[in-house]
Amino acid sequence: MSGFSIDWLNLREAADRRARDKSLKDQAIQWLVAAENPVAVDLGAGTGSTLRALTSPEQQPLTWRLVDNDTTLLDEAQRRHGETHRIESCKADLAVLTSLPLQGARLVTASALFDLVSENFLDSLATALQAQSQQPVGLYAALNYDGTTHWTPQHPLDDVVLTAFNQDQRTDKGFGPALGPDSAAVMERLFTQAGFRVYTASSPWVLDGADQAMVSELITGIAAAVAENPDIEASALEDWVQFRQANAATGTCSVGHTDVLALPV
Repeated sequence: MSGFSIDWLNLREAADRRARDKSLKDQAIQWLVAAENPVAVDLGAGTGSTLRALTSPEQQPLTWRLVDNDTTLLDEAQRRHGETHRIESCKADLAVLTSLPLQGARLVTASALFDLVSENFLDSLATALQAQSQQPVGLYAALNYDGTTHWTPQHPLDDVVLTAFNQDQRTDKGFGPALGPDSAAVMERLFTQAGFRVYTASSPWVLDGADQAMVSELITGIAAAVAENPDIEASALEDWVQFRQANAATGTCSVGHTDVLALPV
């Protein structure tokens, strides 16, 4: 699995923070801090955005085990939080479940990760968390893409681009065939079957001119993902990109996500 740039992670963090469902986030925090000396294991931690979203100065001390395959991102997280938090940086191939440092975890977290993984990966993760013998382990998985995107003003190619993008989202991202827009529903089913109580909530990006830099990068990324799709002519896609970029400062964009919280029964 390839990582993401610090610049992109910085651009999206404010939108991610706004999008997270507050009720599920608060419930995840309550579960985490209810344990003595709790450990949070953040998969695909990047620069530490989940840590920033789930911590506050008044919390009891806890340990964040940040797991990523990109040492540049882990080093950035350590630079930002090494003096203020208990940080354990762990470089690991996220696709190899047995390499993930889950021992001692009270809560496993991930943000914008599980739409990239396969059903087999999630099934194995549910089994692994259910089998942890030291203490019950919960899962907080935020910002799983749900396959919906709405733009204003509209463009005739919007639906075609979205269909192509969702096809790309289901290709192998390093974990096997990705679940893409189906990730939250599959997660809910698998973790329920594994004996967890599962909660879900909508967490869409709601973007406007204040997010122009992020929207511009989003347009570029979508275009790159669908460029090889045979259902879209290159000239038509270029027209869509130019139209979208021209309206990035004044239009709006909503991208659907779902947050998932799975707690042991």
